[in-house]
Amino acid sequence: MIDREGFLIGGEWREPVSDARIQVVSPSTEEVIGTVPDAGVDDVDAAVTSARRAFDDGAWRGLTVGERAEVIERALLVLESRIEEIGRLVTAEMGLPVAVAGVQIPGALATGRYFLDIAREDTTSEVRRTQAGPAAVLKEPVGVVASIAPWNGPFNMAIAKIVPALVTGCSVVYKPAPETPLDAFHIAEAFVEAGVPAGAFNLITGDRDAGRALVAHPGVDKVSFTGSTAAGREIGRECGGSFKRLQLELGGKSAAIVLDDADIATTMQGLAVGSFFNTGQVCAAYSRVLVPRSRYDEVVGALVATAESFVVGDPFDPATTMGPLVSRRQRERVLGYIEIGKGEGATIATGGGVPEGLDKGFYVQPTVFTGTDNAMRVCQEEIFGPVASVLTYDTLEEAVAIANDSAYGLHGAVFTGDPERAADVARKVRTGTFSVNSFTYNTEAPFGGVKQSGVGRDTGPEAVQSYYELKTVNLGEAMESLFA
Repeated sequence: MIDREGFLIGGEWREPVSDARIQVVSPSTEEVIGTVPDAGVDDVDAAVTSARRAFDDGAWRGLTVGERAEVIERALLVLESRIEEIGRLVTAEMGLPVAVAGVQIPGALATGRYFLDIAREDTTSEVRRTQAGPAAVLKEPVGVVASIAPWNGPFNMAIAKIVPALVTGCSVVYKPAPETPLDAFHIAEAFVEAGVPAGAFNLITGDRDAGRALVAHPGVDKVSFTGSTAAGREIGRECGGSFKRLQLELGGKSAAIVLDDADIATTMQGLAVGSFFNTGQVCAAYSRVLVPRSRYDEVVGALVATAESFVVGDPFDPATTMGPLVSRRQRERVLGYIEIGKGEGATIATGGGVPEGLDKGFYVQPTVFTGTDNAMRVCQEEIFGPVASVLTYDTLEEAVAIANDSAYGLHGAVFTGDPERAADVARKVRTGTFSVNSFTYNTEAPFGGVKQSGVGRDTGPEAVQSYYELKTVNLGEAMESLFA
């Protein structure tokens, strides 16, 4: 049992004002494995006030990018020394199989170092010669950032949000998801040990009310949020009222288009990851699989075999390839959508329930729906579980139209042996990210969505740039060298 008693605020571990607690439940055992404080409005105010003071005092933002990167690198080294412990913790709190955690946690640290390299190589001051005279264009940190991470990738999403914000000179208040808050304390301890100045990084834990108070706080300059579209819509309304900067990575209903010349082995390799990785709890998942009528039976048969090949079970067992869903509520949601699909007339080709022998834990079988229509709720609404719906098409134009017939636009794919057709489809499907013959999450390129899948980009050099504001200084005589 892990009991965390306080928040990191102003460089110190402080007792919360609120006496409310959050229980952290293991999704594989249904047992309470830890507790954390549930921040109240006063706790949120203390954290933001601390971040605001640190930013305004300039102890962190006044350092050079290289100096800040050096401090953050020390923190990453601390985290690297705890890789195995953090991996076990993520497995315990969200059900990520240990074999996957063994890759994902080091990968997150590598991504953090990538962001540091991007920031070091960038220039924050540029002199332009214009018709109105020389002008310096400066990149300055946006200010106090409220970073709110999801539960489906707690550690890697924390690193992806915090490192770009800190290295650009922002101050951060970080709030992990209430389902998966325990690994965040390791991150906070690492920043303290590395010497991040008091208030530049603050950690609070809490439920939705804490998140709402953080987003609404007038001391926050930017909100970076990953989560549901419904929550993102609420955050957008709040931030719009005060013109806070906003970065939202939200839901998806991504379509994988299988063309008539697709290699079946390559396609199944992409769909195994794209539709079922992380028990389908991936915003960019290929939850719709579009298949030409001429190859329907072949693709469905292969997809069913792929779904049935997963070893569902104890995430601490190295042989397990699919763990539980994160919570009882999430399992009820996924099972509820499976019933909705059946009620709409879809057919379950495999799965559709709880795996035999796994009565304890929040497990669901990998599920494939056939006989679906794109108007069905299971094809339009994000399920966030290991559920893929197969749809048929007759022409490529029809396939693209089906893919685009969605409120979302986060990811998509095409499987084909023809590079020209792949390029054509990639240009026509309206998404923020698109993959060819794969499911690729590329942290060195911008990742994000269009339509109701979000605003802004979370990875690539663009992630670092998003934490800067641009300032133009129209220069007088003999000033250019001061900004070069």
